[in-house]
Order: sequence, then structure tokens, then C-alpha cells
Amino acid sequence: MDTTVAIELAVNGTPVGRRVEPRLCLADFLRYDLELTGTHVGCEHGVCGACTVRVDGALVRACLMLAVQADGCRVETIEGVSGTGEVSDLQQAFAEANALQCGFCTPGMLLTAHEILQREPGADPARIRLALSGNYCRCTGYQAIVDAVHRVGGARGRETR
Repeated sequence: MDTTVAIELAVNGTPVGRRVEPRLCLADFLRYDLELTGTHVGCEHGVCGACTVRVDGALVRACLMLAVQADGCRVETIEGVSGTGEVSDLQQAFAEANALQCGFCTPGMLLTAHEILQREPGADPARIRLALSGNYCRCTGYQAIVDAVHRVGGARGRETR
């Protein structure tokens, strides 16, 4: 007996149709079915932020969302936003500030940082640190990450004037 469910969604702008098990989480669907391995699975409890993606423009923890819940949605992963250049300034700043070491948390950090700067381009370091508090990094101690995001926020703020 086939227990799979048909889903259709757009992933990074590309229409995708698949049959999936109802219990398959979105993170595993992205990683294993679509081979988009930038969505990392860390805690599988939605705590670490490594699995962060955008669904219909909102950040979600892909380990907590079922693939069937994304039926009809627009899903964007780090591969998609990197491919469009949307986070290229953040990627460059992370590299220059040594804000990435092992890189495991980086995709979720970049997506979260980008959202912060869209809402508040002039966010101060304390606000950035608070907004990133749902994304764990075990390597950097966060200061380099906060510095990189703050620097990009300043540059983005100057561009909009």
C-alpha cells in the first residue's frame, strides 16, 4: 500500500513535484530528495537554527516542518539566496571578519542576519545579538558574526540614503 502524499512547491524558484511520506520533515526533503545540503540538521528540535529556511518569505525551522506542510509554498534555501546574490554582502563580511569557522551554522546565520537587516538596517550590535540568539554557533563566540552583520547593516543603510 502506497502511503506517500503528492506535494508541489517552488524551491528556490523552481517548481518541484514529489511523492513523500507524510512524516518526512522539510529539512530531510531538501537535503536528501533535492540534494540542497546547505540546510543543516543540528538538534532536530528547532533550537539551533542550522535548518533555517524561508517559507513564503518567513523564516522557519525546516526540522520542525513537514514536507507536506510546504505543499503549495515557496521555499528558499541558502543555495537560492546565495545564487541570487541576495546575501553576497553578508557572505563577504563573514569571510572578512572570520565569522565562520566550521561553517555548520553559517547558512542559518546568514538567512537570519539578512532578515534582521531587511527589517532594521541600522540595528545596533545588541539588537543583532538578540535577533541571532536563536542560532547557535559553537566555534566563533558570536562577536565576529555580530561585527560582520553590523558592518553590512551600516553599508546597506548608506546605500538606501
